[in-house]
Amino acid sequence: METTDRSGPGGAAATPDGTTGDPRFERRPWGTFTVLDDAEDCKVKRLTVDPGQRLSYQSHAHRSEHWVVVAGRARVTLDGAEIDLEPGGVIDIPIGAAHRVSNPGTDELVFVEVQLGDYFGEDDIVRYSDDYGRAPEPS
Repeated sequence: METTDRSGPGGAAATPDGTTGDPRFERRPWGTFTVLDDAEDCKVKRLTVDPGQRLSYQSHAHRSEHWVVVAGRARVTLDGAEIDLEPGGVIDIPIGAAHRVSNPGTDELVFVEVQLGDYFGEDDIVRYSDDYGRAPEPS
């Protein structure tokens, strides 16, 4: 039987609500992310996507992203096209491109995201669709 290590950075055990007390670590409905670097010129995150889960279909006005798959399988949707990536696979997400990543596998997907631009706030997200009710309702 496979178990999933839900510890945060440095091996800190997660509490039942998924927090570790480390402000760099966040639990989301689709998995987790840890901020590895947050500088004026870039932000770097390590993201883990649970099997069968996916992030919002979204775009950013102020940043591009470069993703490197570390473990598992990624299915990337980029402006409507689907691209499958294995460990070592990379993809560039341009500013303004609609994108999402999903985990079609049975193991965790782990990838590193490098954000480049002039603003890296979590509010620089336009959501087009979301499995967790975070996208605006169509009018």
